[in-house]
Amino acid sequence: MLSRAGLALAFSVCLFSQPKPVRPPDVRYEPSSPEIVKRMLELGGVRKGDVLYDLGCGDGRIVIAAAKQYGIRGVGIDIDPQRILEANANAKAAGVTKLVKFRVGDLFESDVREATIVTLYLWPWINLKLRPILLRQLKPGSRIVSHYHDMGDWPPEKQIEVEGHQIYLWTVPPQPR
Repeated sequence: MLSRAGLALAFSVCLFSQPKPVRPPDVRYEPSSPEIVKRMLELGGVRKGDVLYDLGCGDGRIVIAAAKQYGIRGVGIDIDPQRILEANANAKAAGVTKLVKFRVGDLFESDVREATIVTLYLWPWINLKLRPILLRQLKPGSRIVSHYHDMGDWPPEKQIEVEGHQIYLWTVPPQPR
């Protein structure tokens, strides 16, 4: 049995060992519905061998769904440590911890070169700020799927409506020589 001092020490170690946000989040957490997640993955043409990155992954639902439904690897990045704790717990409950990783990070500074598909549910100005980063890091043929917001003057290859929300798809073009 721990003494009060021992309990206080254990609590403070637990409290202060939690990762701190890199900076305040740019958007508030708003999860996509299961139907929207399903349709985002379908629109993105997820297939065996893909590696999916979800930027602003929240509780991990897109990455976890892709791992469960398609057996692919996935990485979720979110600036909020609480969301990453939830995502890891959800991955464990779904039995996909061997396929997915979640990490606290700033999506503007994250390395996404491994991704063949990137999913987003962010604000328009964030998509615009991410666009040159994604085009620079992703290989030609990689897909980008965004729930609700477009990429400004870069027209989507496809666009569908689900539950009154737009979902957009772009394919990274060949790099100019």
